[in-house]
Amino acid sequence: MNFRTLDLNLLRVFAAVMLERNVTRAAAQLAMTQPAVSNALRRLREATGDELFITVPSGVVPTAHAAEMWPHVEAALGRLSQALDPQGFDPTRDARTFTLAMADATATVLMPAFVDTMLRERARADVRVLPLSSRDPRAQLEQGFVDAAVGFFPDVAAALAAEGTRSTIALDPLYTCEYVCTMRRGHPLAAETELSLDAYCAARHVRVSFAGRPRGFVDEALARDGRERQVMLTVHEFSTAARVVHDSDLLTVLPRSFVLASGLAEGLAMRRFPGSLPPIEVGLLWHRRHERDAAQRWLRRTFAETARSFDVCHAPAAARAAARSEPAPSLAPAH
Repeated sequence: MNFRTLDLNLLRVFAAVMLERNVTRAAAQLAMTQPAVSNALRRLREATGDELFITVPSGVVPTAHAAEMWPHVEAALGRLSQALDPQGFDPTRDARTFTLAMADATATVLMPAFVDTMLRERARADVRVLPLSSRDPRAQLEQGFVDAAVGFFPDVAAALAAEGTRSTIALDPLYTCEYVCTMRRGHPLAAETELSLDAYCAARHVRVSFAGRPRGFVDEALARDGRERQVMLTVHEFSTAARVVHDSDLLTVLPRSFVLASGLAEGLAMRRFPGSLPPIEVGLLWHRRHERDAAQRWLRRTFAETARSFDVCHAPAAARAAARSEPAPSLAPAH
């Protein structure tokens, strides 16, 4: 590719298609016609010698070359925007699409309050939440597939601490909570205020595993004590696990914050896990190439303010309603 003769407007088209994964939606975002976007992609294909995008039923997906180009193009366009627009990002004026990776439990807790903030600020942002498929989403951030990942990433946090200032990834803390053993209120073990390890291991369980692994952090904690549990079902979403235990005699381990925000809390009992589990330290992972991007800074700041705006580990629904000066639904405390 001869960069000296390249029309840099083609890179704006490339960025829009990468974000939208659909030519029609990219055209709407750019205020261009679909044929004009298709023509721009054709010219970019000729310049790069690569197909760049492959057509699929839902739109398009990037080729390996396009995925390799994307972080560099995104960072360069962000720096240009910052240099040419000294006023920075105005969420009420500037439309921006953000893509996040997040587990359903975290989204259930944070996103309603995040939406409240966006509505109050009249923000024009389009926020897209993808399922978190790994406890280490750094590759997605490096490749530019997501703008941020929100969740509990203990191994990543340790790796970043070891790398120090050399790391290209940053982790901003949001809130801390705990895992609790969860069961339906009518479960025989719910009559006990303290759950013994023997009773826990003798029961049948639902495991939550984003990647469908046969062992998770609970199994590893039990193994350190020389114990194991009887897993009957493995699912990849906390919401599925909560619904299953709500309607059966299975147990599961869930974030306390999620149980209280799930809408199922009145039918569930929570007990201290009869073993040793680390606290849940939820944070926002982002790539340092976005450090000076005003829109990305707004996103990170808004998440931080959202997490501080209510007690996520006690009664998020009530706190959000109080913040809006609306009556909150009653929520019976769980143990």
